[in-house]
Amino acid sequence: MATIGTFTKDENGNYTGSVRTLSVNAKARITAEADKAKDNAPDFRVYAGSAEIGAAWKKTAQDTGRPYLSLKLDDPSFAQPIYASLVEMDDSKGYSLIWSRRNGN
Repeated sequence: MATIGTFTKDENGNYTGSVRTLSVNAKARITAEADKAKDNAPDFRVYAGSAEIGAAWKKTAQDTGRPYLSLKLDDPSFAQPIYASLVEMDDSKGYSLIWSRRNGN
């Protein structure tokens, strides 16, 4: 697992921060979706500037019961999508974007 971003949450439930990898260094915002068309539609949209680069869904960790966001980030410049989890830091001072390679299951 690797921390590839840090975010803060505002009073409206939106997040602002940055995503940093060897090939990505972008300020990003995660904005709540006002009207979900379907139950499986994203709860949030992810933007870098005015470009939509992904989506996020509300989830709950099975082992701890803690809420988190499951993100899928994609862009034509990426070889493949980035899947990550936005989790609250233990000190409650923000959120970490955690990436780990999927095992293909």
